[in-house]
Amino acid sequence: QVQLQESGPGLVKPSQTLSLTCTVSGGSITAVNHGWSWIRQPPGKGLEWMGAIRDTGETYYSPAFKPLINISSDTSRNQFTLHLNSVTPEDTAVYYCVGGSWSQGGMDYWGKGTLVTVSN
Repeated sequence: QVQLQESGPGLVKPSQTLSLTCTVSGGSITAVNHGWSWIRQPPGKGLEWMGAIRDTGETYYSPAFKPLINISSDTSRNQFTLHLNSVTPEDTAVYYCVGGSWSQGGMDYWGKGTLVTVSN
């Protein structure tokens, strides 16, 4: 069974970079036709898809987050990482790492989510 686990700081100061890592177990991030995304949910708001990295290493980003977002992967550790630059308090949210079959939407597996607060 594929499991995803987010890790990273729960508090980030404004203007700094938010970095979160997702560790995947029970499956490989290089599995053919798989994609791995970051999705967030600000307090009182809906889910926002931020971007994804495919098994091939290709990245896709929501226009709403360009050019501040970067997603990378470490295949040796079976992890993928989100970097969001120049954060503001509006970036406070629960961040989820998500993965699955790319051709079927890539959202078969979800991490539990981690709250990141942007504040001084």
